Amino acid sequence: MGTVVALAGQVGGAKLAEGLQRLRGRDLAVIVNTGDDYEHLGLAFSPDIDTMLYTLSGRASASAGWDLEGESRALQAMVRTLGGPDRPLLGDRSTAAALLRSDGLRAGRRLTEITLDFARRLEIVARVLPMCDESVRTNVLTAEGAVTFHEYFNDLGCQPEVHGFQYAGAADARPSDEIFDALHAADLEAVVLCPANPYHAIRPIFEVSGMKELLRKRGAPVVAVTPIVGGKALRGTAGKMMRELGREPSPRGVAGEYLRLIDGFILDREDADCAESVRSLGVEVLAAQTVMRTMEDRVALARAALDFAAAIRERRALEVE
Repeated sequence: MGTVVALAGQVGGAKLAEGLQRLRGRDLAVIVNTGDDYEHLGLAFSPDIDTMLYTLSGRASASAGWDLEGESRALQAMVRTLGGPDRPLLGDRSTAAALLRSDGLRAGRRLTEITLDFARRLEIVARVLPMCDESVRTNVLTAEGAVTFHEYFNDLGCQPEVHGFQYAGAADARPSDEIFDALHAADLEAVVLCPANPYHAIRPIFEVSGMKELLRKRGAPVVAVTPIVGGKALRGTAGKMMRELGREPSPRGVAGEYLRLIDGFILDREDADCAESVRSLGVEVLAAQTVMRTMEDRVALARAALDFAAAIRERRALEVE
């Protein structure tokens, strides 16, 4: 067994990362999207990082993974009483991460350093790594112009038709030394793209300058897991965005977004009849249960992804001989 690197965002990505952590522990590094980060009331919020931290530490709410289990809203109620905004919702305990993150950034600490410190204090064994230390923001292009994903999601309720995306700051950002070390590990076994929106959860990671080259030069197979099952996303806006961008909301449509970066693609058994269509793109395909309702489901999918990567690696070795 070797090192595994996962690229993740959103609740689905965190669930699979938890399954991978159960199998690999300290040998897992999770590169997390920060394109959805935003500032609110002077505080720095990193929703995908916090979702990952809460999930990997076993503290995430079962109904809303970006919140802590048993979260309360007394702070939000008082903000509203004093004339502050209704959204986004502030959790009393969840706001602690934003407070300390903001303080750390003002003091000149790197986001990676702050996140690793949070993970250590939460007794998380995997390495949780922001996709970069620089500020990158995903902008959604609409008929009315560009808005940040935070505005699109919270203020506009995901209503505007999506015409495209911009990843502001990505060209000037760089993978951290910790990401370089993870992807250059001599025992790198697999890179797993966790199930998440390909446009605002996975693509921002790719857009960090030098990240695609790092992934292409790695010696281990890159395997992606579909966020689309039965023609729709289990949660979130991936299906809506794909339709509005003229893409088919299907496993093939998602695999097409990752071409030239992945070696294998995992689709749900419900979509097994799409396997040949995806295979025609030049990637290997595995049908598995991708809906993760229980911890056992998370571990089973993680094991399937690693076994799939191992099979791809073995076939490559045979082709070279």
